[in-house]
Amino acid sequence: MTDSETKQEVKLQGVAAAPGVARGGAFVFLRNTPEIPRYIIPPERLNHEIQRFENALVNTRAQISQLRETVANRLGEAQAGIFDAHLLVLDDPALIDETLSSINGSMLNAEHCFHTVAEKYIAFFSKIEDEYFKERVVDIRDVSQRILHNLLGLSPRTLADLTNRRVIVAEDVTPSDTASLETGHVFAIITDAGNRTSHAVIMARSLRIPAVVALIDASKKIAPDDFLLVDGYAGIVYVNPSPETLSRYEELEREHDEFNRKVLRETDLPDLAADRRAFSLSANVCGAEDIDALKKYRANGVGLFRTEAVFIKNQSRIPDEETQLAAYRALVEGVAPATVVIRTLDIGGDKAHGALQASEHREENPFMGFRAIRFCLENKSVFRTQLRAVLRASAFGKTKIMFPMISSLDELLQAKAFLRQIEDELRAENIPFDEKIPVGAMIEIPAAAICAESLAEHADFFSIGTNDLVQYTLAVDRGNERIAHLYEPCNPAVLLLIRHIIVSAKKKNVPVSVCGELAGDPAFASLLFALGADSLSMTSGAIPEIRYLLRRTTSAELEQLVTQVYAETNPQKISAILKDFAVERLK
Repeated sequence: MTDSETKQEVKLQGVAAAPGVARGGAFVFLRNTPEIPRYIIPPERLNHEIQRFENALVNTRAQISQLRETVANRLGEAQAGIFDAHLLVLDDPALIDETLSSINGSMLNAEHCFHTVAEKYIAFFSKIEDEYFKERVVDIRDVSQRILHNLLGLSPRTLADLTNRRVIVAEDVTPSDTASLETGHVFAIITDAGNRTSHAVIMARSLRIPAVVALIDASKKIAPDDFLLVDGYAGIVYVNPSPETLSRYEELEREHDEFNRKVLRETDLPDLAADRRAFSLSANVCGAEDIDALKKYRANGVGLFRTEAVFIKNQSRIPDEETQLAAYRALVEGVAPATVVIRTLDIGGDKAHGALQASEHREENPFMGFRAIRFCLENKSVFRTQLRAVLRASAFGKTKIMFPMISSLDELLQAKAFLRQIEDELRAENIPFDEKIPVGAMIEIPAAAICAESLAEHADFFSIGTNDLVQYTLAVDRGNERIAHLYEPCNPAVLLLIRHIIVSAKKKNVPVSVCGELAGDPAFASLLFALGADSLSMTSGAIPEIRYLLRRTTSAELEQLVTQVYAETNPQKISAILKDFAVERLK
């Protein structure tokens, strides 16, 4: 008789973070916090103490750089860039200089001074209800633990200690923890804290490890000898599941595997609905490393190239024109003859860069602050370098330029005028580029959505960024656990704005793409197609299911869906209508 048969089943509800279903024994991972000594340094040993602290910084940098290289080789540069934020902590003058000042001023040992300073910053950032600052807390804590262990000459406990395949149970998991994992030793990850957008969770998804987060106190409720079943789709963890639960999930897994095989069989079939109406599915990418997946699932080019990935790879400097050109050209040539839509730099919000954003300029609300096109229009040298690189890359394949976070016609006109200046520069230098390169705007702010018709007179295309559009329309930070339930894409206000954007664009014969998460959500894809979106752009892995779904729709059914949705005012009922429509066609 197994443990799951002798213990009573307990069901824990958390937040679904990485898809998949897994089962196995628990590995309760409780981090060992070293005891921090406190003692006075004799004056003659002060320089030695400062050198000891600086050596710990050097050793920590080497360790993090090695982790970065390991992740880059394993998962690609996009995921390795997570550790650039950790290296940035080591360059933070506020943290390092304050520690040095404390050692000099108090004549106390480096461990005590550094720990005191780090904890002060962790406590400060923990009080700020903003996803950007929550991630900084995780980064500072991860790096500070490394520094302390190096100062004390200790080896921290890591998940590399896991030798038998288990389900990891922890208060939280850092990117360093995830990077040290051997995927063959891990069934799933569940944590007390965290959210879907944390760095560690992003890495777990890349490693295809199911994960559930925000399971408050799960690490205290689960014993090392418990057997767990983790549902990364619904965010549920069963502790010591009953035979009935195990049997039910075995059947669900068989059904899911069969559905995936069925969906993938249609990868090479035409992108045509049941009544022959064409649709277009493109991919959201971070660089050339995503080309293989894009081709595997037959994406129609790149609907969103997030160029900030090129910048975040190196936090200490801004990539020069040749570095950017190489990255953009590799993608453009690799995707040819299909098109690549290159979004200009969207730094800020949850995407920090050490060389571009000084610590003294941290904002209380970075998502609504100095970011994206606002940053570029005030930092013309950075903008010029990027636009030159993008234009030069356009000589090697079909390319479009897209400006993010446009909030007014004036911003769009300023950005276009600056682009024309750069084109003139390249012509004067006899450097080739696409003289007719299309220029578009991301519509992700309500102000831009409302003024979409006037913007359409000056844009070659639109791309709707649904993630921010929902967030800004409803004034809800979806990363804020206290109000995440209010982040509701089915809110009629959001749906009315989306329809208004598409209708406004159609009046001016401007094509519209949707590149936010809703484009890859089966419940929304049919509605977006029905409203007239010319293209849906999503992660490559979502394309097969959306293709399968849209191939089973007709214009008449889609018109009826639009009528039903816009006649309803209750978000829950709208959600049910959309899900029922999708489920019926995904059988």
